[in-house]
Amino acid sequence: MSQAPHPKALALLSHLAVQGEGGDVWTAAATPEALRTGRARIYGGQVVAQALLAAEASTVGAGVSDGRPAASFHCRFLRPGAVDQPIAFRVARDLDGRSFTHRRVVAEQGGKPILTASVMFHAPEPGVAHQPEMPATISPEEALATVAAERAGTGPLARIASLIVSDSRAFDMIPVDLAQWDLAEPRPAPVHVWLRFGAPIGDDPARHRAALAYMSDVSLMQASDVRHGLNWWRGEVNTASLDHMVWFHEPDVRADQWLLYTTMSDRAAHGRLLARGEIYDRAGRLVATTTQEALSRLSEDAAARVLG
Repeated sequence: MSQAPHPKALALLSHLAVQGEGGDVWTAAATPEALRTGRARIYGGQVVAQALLAAEASTVGAGVSDGRPAASFHCRFLRPGAVDQPIAFRVARDLDGRSFTHRRVVAEQGGKPILTASVMFHAPEPGVAHQPEMPATISPEEALATVAAERAGTGPLARIASLIVSDSRAFDMIPVDLAQWDLAEPRPAPVHVWLRFGAPIGDDPARHRAALAYMSDVSLMQASDVRHGLNWWRGEVNTASLDHMVWFHEPDVRADQWLLYTTMSDRAAHGRLLARGEIYDRAGRLVATTTQEALSRLSEDAAARVLG
């Protein structure tokens, strides 16, 4: 894939920017045709990123909040967002304390909430440090070459490679093990993908966090599908995000550089699955952690095969 800026990524950067309307309300325009995913509902990562940017904007000029990056973002999806409607983000300033800042955000369309979120801000302080070791995988360049070869060939993974590595995205998502995305049998291994936003973002840390949050909505549900040999691409499972959480561990993370996203799912029951993810930069730093709960419904054929 080319290093040149992807037009869709440039369009997304512009669209993610929210406009202040006064009274702690920010708005985003209806999703442009070029950024729609082919469904009538908004990609969840877009609303997540815009809600985060609205919360970040509300801290500017708040005195004690200056210099405090977002440390965590927790949201719940209430209704599917409509791509042909603007979004209003209403922010509540819960706390501007000595060490922490807290904001609540309600994203609305047509007067109805589609997402609620809470965001915590905290300036880094001295203290103990530890983290997991970054998983050993092939490099993004090796993964990219492997997927490109499959995409150009006629083998069994050519179709899935074309679906996953697609120009329809504003960012690069390169599976480390492409076969994990076309399984018919269970496999317990975590899912590893390399992510990189498709255009330079600049030096604004808030925009990098928003882009990372946008990208973090991928591959989490795949971690559950792999465990059961299910395939979303074959229509075997229908999923919808219920909530999404991101902890930002490093304030200087760059979303336009390669990041390794490792996802796993330890629990699924009663039609819901829980997945978690770890995002590492190429220096091996754990820069973010994610969790997501999702609704998961099987097709009749998949239910007969998996549930017996």
